[in-house]
Amino acid sequence: MSKPPINLVLLGPPGAGKGAQSQLLQKRFDLTQLSTGDMLRAIVDEGGDLGQQVKQIMDAGDLIPDRIMDRVIGRGIDRLAHSGDGLILDGFPRTRAQAEGLDHILGARNLRLSAVIALKVDEAAIIDRIVGRFTCVKCHEGYHDKYKRPKVKGVCDVCGGTKFIRRSDDNPHTVKQRLARYREVTLEILPYYAERGLLSTVNGMGTIEEVHQRVADVLSPIVAEQAAQAAG
Repeated sequence: MSKPPINLVLLGPPGAGKGAQSQLLQKRFDLTQLSTGDMLRAIVDEGGDLGQQVKQIMDAGDLIPDRIMDRVIGRGIDRLAHSGDGLILDGFPRTRAQAEGLDHILGARNLRLSAVIALKVDEAAIIDRIVGRFTCVKCHEGYHDKYKRPKVKGVCDVCGGTKFIRRSDDNPHTVKQRLARYREVTLEILPYYAERGLLSTVNGMGTIEEVHQRVADVLSPIVAEQAAQAAG
């Protein structure tokens, strides 16, 4: 019998390292990452009225309306329906309404959340992380002015591309706005998940590997318990 899929929400303020942790967790626990940031940027790249609307909202540092996010998430989950993998949601939900909407989206597909991990990090460190990051245009490999420079200046380590881009909302003013909104809005969903026994808070400071091990230490017994329940 195959082990049951793990469905995980990874929470944390912008720049907390959710993307890096998602990549490692995918390999370790057979998960497929659904990054709302990536999906929304794809919509922006597609253009049209919706793409322009989403771009304006993102550039302003505002939250995407729930009606748009529900469509994006539902479509992403449906694409995983036949893979057998679990999912890891990075960047969603951000409000209690979205958390409740996610329950309905999963329930309609006979799925449920296994765990919710919240990464706790210092806000000054977050601003430093976000403002310095940039991405290869060709392969989307991420870099940072201080922490991860290309081995050869101006040349991507992965694909050899020479064009890089910085997100228009990766500036100190917008980052501070996003952090304020995270404190005011997103933190209301932590009690929602805590009441259901799904929430674990993990120290997000340290190296990527150190944080990953802390997250894995939380998830491993959950995975084992879920497998035992399925077998019994």
